[in-house]
Amino acid sequence: MPDKEYPFYLKSTVILFGIALLALILYTLQDIMVPLAFAMIFAILLNPLYNWFQKHKVPNILSILITLFLATIVLAAILYFLSAQVSTFSETLPLLKEKFGTISTAFGSWTEEHLGITIQKQIELLNEALNSSKAFVGSTLSTVVGTLSILFLLPVYIFLFLFYKTLILNFLFEVFDEKNSKQVSDILKETKSAVQSYMIGLLIETLIIATLNSIALSLLGVKYAILLGVIGALLNLIPYIGGVIAIALPVLIATVTSDGYHTQLGILIAYIIIQFVDNNIIIPRIVSSKVQINALISIITVLLGSALWGVAGMFLSIPFIAILKIIFDRIPELKAWGKLLGDTVPTRHIGEIWNKRKTRKAAAK
Repeated sequence: MPDKEYPFYLKSTVILFGIALLALILYTLQDIMVPLAFAMIFAILLNPLYNWFQKHKVPNILSILITLFLATIVLAAILYFLSAQVSTFSETLPLLKEKFGTISTAFGSWTEEHLGITIQKQIELLNEALNSSKAFVGSTLSTVVGTLSILFLLPVYIFLFLFYKTLILNFLFEVFDEKNSKQVSDILKETKSAVQSYMIGLLIETLIIATLNSIALSLLGVKYAILLGVIGALLNLIPYIGGVIAIALPVLIATVTSDGYHTQLGILIAYIIIQFVDNNIIIPRIVSSKVQINALISIITVLLGSALWGVAGMFLSIPFIAILKIIFDRIPELKAWGKLLGDTVPTRHIGEIWNKRKTRKAAAK
């Protein structure tokens, strides 16, 4: 008996309803799903090290513990470095506060003189802005608390993902028909390879950008150059949006700590050059993910990830859209969606080709 063909409007309605329901579930369960998502990605990233210990006859549980211990040492070293830089920055906070107050007073006087906005009116506007930002501050604090909870849960989840790796893989094979085993195997291999190459390339890119940022800021005489350079590199992990924030921070510090505007102009030029090098040399040659997502989809995905899971969603959006593309490319009915996500731009649209075929067939008749 042939399958019943449903009309397009009915199928599209069901699909949209399913997507909306999935988004609602992910948003509602974000406290549970975010740590699991990060743990899955890091488990895939640490899997080669875990496999190396397994090949050398190290017991399973001990292999996982050693892998987690080495990863913790690397993370602790990074956090120690950042905390040392933040400690140096905090020692000069009183001086920065005083200088910022002087600049604010001068700016207020200039605004009153040239724009006709009185000091009292400026204070009222500032108070309104502060009141409206209370919700943002609250959400930021909740994000920080959520991040701390993730840090405590990550090692547990990573341990369990590695420990039950064979069980999970067997489930993924058994849930589909045996005739699809080759397709499932290819998807799993490509997913693992894409995530690993993306994450390792991202770490190398972050190290290079942090070095370039720090050198540029040091040459320009910006205080706390290393701290700002590292923060800028970390913000650069958020595609397109993080780069803008990364430029704003050193410009603000330069405005508070130095006179004139030559330093700020130098920061803008330096960061534009670094971004150009990053986008045209570092990312294509070092990150070199096996799955390339086009710029439009990347921006939309990052914004949707932010709306769904906040800052964590921004970081997770690109790896997960890459996994989706791998799945779409392997399923004939979804290949068009895989092409839409990719960065290969066709020179001609398919409608022209189809029309020419119809014209040739009509002429042949």
